[in-house]
Amino acid sequence: MVFGTRTLGTILAAGLGTVAASQIRVGVELVTTAVTVRDGRGQFISDLKQQDFDVFEDGVRQAIVTFSLTHGGRVYNVSGSTPPSGLEGILLPDPRPVKNTSGRIILILVDDRHLEPSQTPRVRALFDTVARELIHEGDMFGILSTGTSSIEIELTYDRRRLEQAKSKIVGSGLRPRDILEAPSSAQGPAEVRHNAHVAFSTAYDLLQQLGKVHDRRKVLVYISNGYDLNPFADARAKREAERTPQQADTAPRQQTTFSEADLVSELSEVTRAAVRANVSIYAIDPRGLTAGADISEPIDTVEYQKYVTKTQDTLRVLSEQTGGRAIINRNNFTESLKRIDAETSDYYMIGYYSNNPDASQRKRTIEITVRRQGASVHHRTEYWMPAVKTPSRR
Repeated sequence: MVFGTRTLGTILAAGLGTVAASQIRVGVELVTTAVTVRDGRGQFISDLKQQDFDVFEDGVRQAIVTFSLTHGGRVYNVSGSTPPSGLEGILLPDPRPVKNTSGRIILILVDDRHLEPSQTPRVRALFDTVARELIHEGDMFGILSTGTSSIEIELTYDRRRLEQAKSKIVGSGLRPRDILEAPSSAQGPAEVRHNAHVAFSTAYDLLQQLGKVHDRRKVLVYISNGYDLNPFADARAKREAERTPQQADTAPRQQTTFSEADLVSELSEVTRAAVRANVSIYAIDPRGLTAGADISEPIDTVEYQKYVTKTQDTLRVLSEQTGGRAIINRNNFTESLKRIDAETSDYYMIGYYSNNPDASQRKRTIEITVRRQGASVHHRTEYWMPAVKTPSRR
């Protein structure tokens, strides 16, 4: 997918040279995961060493090869063994000195295809809060939009780019009246499906690129109203019945069946890509607390609330399946963003090369224990290996 004259890969690649001095290798997969360890009072334990951790993949002990502590947003005690020799790959340039970086990479995806035009001021205010409470000096961040806002800011430390991006945000999502008036197919409103597919494809491609970055805490802030491929089905069925009475009974049921299956499939692809790339998604719904549709919209309040619930559920899936959290039904985002900041500022980053040679076993389980009595450990519990591509025959 191309945005202007630049691809997603170009946007991220421009910043990769300052992200990691590790090798992107062929044939051996470096698995990294952020680990949070807390004591019985919920306080982060910051004095653990590499030898205090035990890592298992599918029940088999793994040798830790990279280890670092990030505490209060600063990286300490970075260590790691030399990658096995004789492996081809790309050696990235030296990273920015550790003392000058927080170790966090924060990507902001502004899904303006699913933000209504009337929400533009609210989304810009949310952006101010994100800049103030989440992104700090030393954080590397990038920003991308899915639609007409045309935001494509490569990974950078320059906080001035946040203000530049905010000024370009304009919601271009369909309003309820637009959805009711849009042509429908056997799979539901065509434009609704197209917009959702573009948003998911953008997120998927972005996560694919983030998978190349190791030894960093990676966060995707996902600003969107969420997804429903068959919105306002009753209202649309009523309108369709007025136009073509003979199709009134079958069309809604067919559309619901197709849309539910396709939505689950798209969400699964994105969440698997995030887990594979070790990225936590924090989805934010800028609508806040909603009592109903705008008074000018021809939508029943009950049906509108069902639509809001379903779209918010998709944001929950994206977040909860990737180790993040969804921020929904909030008019004030400050406390939630402070919590995200704390969760992503104190952690250990552990990396290992999987000793399981079976490339066909794509889903792998991870278990990490700590040799400290009373400590609780939080980390991702699984990841997916990339699919093995079969060479094409000519």
